[in-house]
Amino acid sequence: MSDVSKKLVIIGSVWPEPDSSAAGKRMLQLIELFQGQSRDVVFASAAAPSEHQADLSPMNVRQEPIRLNCSSFDHWIVEQNPAAVVFDRFMTEEQFGWRVTRYCPDALRILDTEDLHSLRAARRQRLRTSQADCQSESERQSVGPVLASPQDIADQMLGTDLTLRELASIYRSDLSLMVSQYEMDLLQRQFGLPSELLHYLPLFAEPVQEPGLSFSQRSDFVSIGNFRHPPNLDSVLWMKHQLWPAVRACLPKARLNVYGAYPSPAVMAMNNSDQGFLVKGRAASALEVLGAARVCLAPLRFGAGIKGKLLDAMRAGTPSVTTSVGAEAMADDSDWPGVVADDAASLIEACVALAQDENQWQVAQSRCRRLLGENFSAAKFVTEFAARLSRSMDDLVNLRRRNLVGAMLNHHHQRSTEYMSRWIETKQQLKSGN
Repeated sequence: MSDVSKKLVIIGSVWPEPDSSAAGKRMLQLIELFQGQSRDVVFASAAAPSEHQADLSPMNVRQEPIRLNCSSFDHWIVEQNPAAVVFDRFMTEEQFGWRVTRYCPDALRILDTEDLHSLRAARRQRLRTSQADCQSESERQSVGPVLASPQDIADQMLGTDLTLRELASIYRSDLSLMVSQYEMDLLQRQFGLPSELLHYLPLFAEPVQEPGLSFSQRSDFVSIGNFRHPPNLDSVLWMKHQLWPAVRACLPKARLNVYGAYPSPAVMAMNNSDQGFLVKGRAASALEVLGAARVCLAPLRFGAGIKGKLLDAMRAGTPSVTTSVGAEAMADDSDWPGVVADDAASLIEACVALAQDENQWQVAQSRCRRLLGENFSAAKFVTEFAARLSRSMDDLVNLRRRNLVGAMLNHHHQRSTEYMSRWIETKQQLKSGN
């Protein structure tokens, strides 16, 4: 294999921020995974720089700014001549996939879905529908999490433009990486996607090596999550209006430390020391604040994918209280390192019990390390993924022949995203007088 054929280009929707979100951690894991396969990785993005973005240069990753709706990308990608291109989320594939297909037709096109955006959006809409007839904010924020069967949620998803766009992006790609087995099953059983197009590659997480603080050395509850991610903000609203006041009534001295990147002024205004509801904003170290807490509280009412905050809680040896949406595709309820519940009374009871009962807390904590080792250790997935990547590259022609739907979507008569992009580029040129 030549040096040129080892190059891999990642097109990021944003510059990775591993200290802000699970998506940022995921991207660094992918980079390390590809480098472990002797790939020369180039990371490109059209996003504006961020003060919190990771510096990839110590990883020997070249960082390249690119432009949306601009033919300069065409020349740039030809110069790169990659063996494979990874699209970070389906929106990035929509924007750049047709250009890669045209100018680097022999490059393997990989979509990293992160999670199914259409699934998260469908659940969010179901929650809004349930809240629509509520007469007050307190009543709205007392509505429980979205519980729907795969068939019911698939029926709702099929009626949305977002679902069709996301499915089309998966079909246009040669291989799509999935972090959730639940979502793998949903795509195959409800939407009929061929298993050949999908590969399960979850977030990786290893236990912190140090023993960590004991039950008696820890205090308080903690919640953590990027506030730009709607499920996180929604869970904080549920805690603020219903769950935490009830916990506080049982534990008058309890405190909930709420951490998260990019809090809005409205979020910071929820801080109330008298109620023990302390909004702290960005955490310098997620593992540090989780490792000091007795219980991680993550009552997600909607969402999708694997929850990085709950993986971090396991890494820190911190039992967690969450919903079935939060625990989805991570572990069975009976094996959860804490409690999984979907009604307010059970969640409140679980918080009080874990905060006070050392024996129950230790049993929950003991599950953290085993669960990480069984389900999220990188060693379990690296070899299989390397083999899958190699097979896909070697059999790319036949892989695409078998993907008839993808071939149709990539046909020039169907590429609406290309024509929209070209129209925007022409409009920009006319506006600038070029």
